[in-house]
Amino acid sequence: MGQPTNIDTADQADKLHRRGLLFILSSPSGAGKTTLSHMLLKQDGEIKLSISATTRPPRPGEIDGVHYRFISDAQFDQMVEEDDFYEWAPVFDYRYGTPKGEIRNGLKEGQDFLFDIDWQGTQQLYQKDQQDVVSVFILPPSLNELRRRLEARAQDSDEVIDSRMDRARAEISHWAEYDYVVINDNVDECFDRVREVLDAERMRRTRQTGLIPFVRELMG
Repeated sequence: MGQPTNIDTADQADKLHRRGLLFILSSPSGAGKTTLSHMLLKQDGEIKLSISATTRPPRPGEIDGVHYRFISDAQFDQMVEEDDFYEWAPVFDYRYGTPKGEIRNGLKEGQDFLFDIDWQGTQQLYQKDQQDVVSVFILPPSLNELRRRLEARAQDSDEVIDSRMDRARAEISHWAEYDYVVINDNVDECFDRVREVLDAERMRRTRQTGLIPFVRELMG
């Protein structure tokens, strides 16, 4: 009889309620952030992509509420005034931001959210909700390899690639502001390391909101 009780206790511990987290992946263009994000969303059912609001009109094939939340400039202004964004920034002629409402409700229910944002967005998010943020910066194995990857895309001119490389150097200079830094010399190995970070952070004691009642019951 004692052994089944231990098994039941272990099963219950695995299902203890926890608070969700805001999982940030950042990297310079070409270092693998987007690929890793897609892999994570495909293989981990407990995390979902944070959907940004934007004043940009939808492109062909984009669906409101799936790819972005498309709102007017007036709506965006109102949300800024009411402090309804975790973070927001202008990008070219439009603005993008992360709404608070759905995310805050999700965190309470143990939902994890993935953010594909740069160091500036990471700083804003950290300032608004420090306790829930876990940030990971993805480094390329070398700048030469980063340039090779950008050239292999065959999407940009040499001038555009030069500009991306300049921006990459600026972004890499902020590596020390992140909780974790992972070098992407092999995408599968890099993904395994990112998953290890996520799994460990999910088990952090301060996020296990069901531990106190569980331990009280355990101790009788």
